[in-house]
Amino acid sequence: MTSRTEGAGFPWGPALLFCPADRPERFAKALERADAVILDLEDAVDPARRPLAREALVASDLDPERVIVRVNPASSTDHEVDLSALAATPYRTAMLPKAERLADLAELRAYDVIALCETAAGVLAASELAQAPGVMALMWGAEDLVASLGGTSSRHGDGGYREVARYARSAVLLAAGAAGVAAIDTVHLDIADLEGLAAEAEDAAAVGFAASVCIHPGQVETIRAAYRPDSSEVEAARALLAAAEEAGGGVFRYEGRMVDGPVLAHARAVLRRS
Repeated sequence: MTSRTEGAGFPWGPALLFCPADRPERFAKALERADAVILDLEDAVDPARRPLAREALVASDLDPERVIVRVNPASSTDHEVDLSALAATPYRTAMLPKAERLADLAELRAYDVIALCETAAGVLAASELAQAPGVMALMWGAEDLVASLGGTSSRHGDGGYREVARYARSAVLLAAGAAGVAAIDTVHLDIADLEGLAAEAEDAAAVGFAASVCIHPGQVETIRAAYRPDSSEVEAARALLAAAEEAGGGVFRYEGRMVDGPVLAHARAVLRRS
C-alpha cells in the first residue's frame, strides 16, 4: 500500500470521512458514503467512552482496505490500549495524531501510517516524519496547531486561514511531496459552508493533495466534485499529451504557449485525477 512516487499508490478516492469509534451504528453508512472511513478513537470520542469505542472497533466488520483508525497520540495513556484493540482487528492503516518525532511511530511498525502534523513541533518535523518507514501519507491540522501555539483561531473573520495555518499546510504538502508520499488536506469545520469547502478542496487538488478529510457525509460529494476534473480539462490534457507525442520530445509550441516537462506533468495529473 505504501508509495514513494507522486502519491501514485494512494489507495482511496479523495473524500475521507471521520466517524466516532463509539458510534458503531454509523460505521457502515459512513463507509458507504465516503471513499474511506476514519474510525476515530481520539478527538471525536469522550475520554470516558474510549473503552466502549475500542470494543466497538474490535467488533466491527468493515472492508479493511477502506478503513483507517485514528489512535490517540503516542504521548497519551490511551495509546497503548488503542494499539492493543487495533491489533485485534483486520485494519492495517493507522492515523497518528500529534506526530512530532520518529519515536512517536515506534509502536506502529506493523501498519501503514498517516502521520498527522498538527502541532508546531509536528509541522517542523514533517520532512523527517514523511521519510520514516511505513509512513504512507502526511496530514495537517489547523485547530490543534493554533492551540499548540497558544492561539485562539486558525481563520480570519472572512473564513480564510491565517498565515501560520497556510504556512503549515504548505510545509506539510512540500514535505510529503519531497518524500514521495501522499498529502491529505484537513477538515472544513463549517459543515454548512459547502462553497468554502469547495474552494479549499479545489485548491487542494490543484496543488497536489491526494485527498481531503470531512466530518459530515454531506461534505463528501463536494470534495469529490472538487477533485474531479471536468470534461473540458480532461479533453485539453489528452490533446496536449497527444501533441507532445507528435512533437517527438523536448520543448514545443502548442496553442500559442511553450510546453515543457512540467506542463506535461500537469496534464498527466489531470488524467490521473479523472
